[in-house]
Amino acid sequence: MSGSGAPAEAVIVGATIAAGHDGAAELVVRLRYANGAEGAIFVDADAGFRLMESCGAADLAGLAGQPWRRMIEGD
Repeated sequence: MSGSGAPAEAVIVGATIAAGHDGAAELVVRLRYANGAEGAIFVDADAGFRLMESCGAADLAGLAGQPWRRMIEGD
């Protein structure tokens, strides 16, 4: 890791619920990458619930600060 204080890997910085193209709820997960750039990914409700369980999050705010790798744990 450089002296910039940036995380060594992408971390979750927030999440919101949005309607997907078919009208079903999706979780929009915002990530901050090691270089400081931010991006969003969309996951279906089932994957969103698995992510929250993997992170031990009781609500969406509990996802902030978690490593992105939690998104693939348990698959």
